[in-house]
Amino acid sequence: MTLPAPTTSPEQDAKLPEDRRHMIRRRWLTAIIIVLLVGIPAGYLMISAGQSRDSGRDKERESSATGLSDNWPSLMKRRVFEVPIPSGSQDVAYYETSNWKTSRLYVQFTTTAGRLDAFLDAVGSSRSALTPGTITVSERDADIVGWDFPQDRTWSSTTVTRPRPRPTEDITIDLTDPASPRVYVVSATTP
Repeated sequence: MTLPAPTTSPEQDAKLPEDRRHMIRRRWLTAIIIVLLVGIPAGYLMISAGQSRDSGRDKERESSATGLSDNWPSLMKRRVFEVPIPSGSQDVAYYETSNWKTSRLYVQFTTTAGRLDAFLDAVGSSRSALTPGTITVSERDADIVGWDFPQDRTWSSTTVTRPRPRPTEDITIDLTDPASPRVYVVSATTP
């Protein structure tokens, strides 16, 4: 019995050994692909980790603050606590406290008479809801941020109560200079 002679396919016949230049080009292409497949995700992870670390430091710095920060609260905080500070307000400062029971945002700012009306309307109140000669910010809250409400000023205040989980706001306004009222807000929310 005889075995047939092995036949070679035309593809095997056409395959020639790889020359040196082609081999070097193939290895470079392989190395570049590996660097891109590993390097791009690794670079992204390093950048992301750095941003996350910086964000954590910013949050740590903010949470370790003890008293009012002379700055605007973030837009997210203003939305969560429903404190729509009018644009163009001056001397804006805020402080946030948070625990398992209640979160509070303390905000103070100076605005104009027209913007005060817009602010009161945005929180669901009005000038007619203000009670002259009263201060709704509690002594405890005032002590936390160092607010002082002397008797020789013209005070008006109101409390805006909303159904839970929306915040309740104690608003006290210094109307001694009616053209530039100074607003003090304590917005408290219970999760």
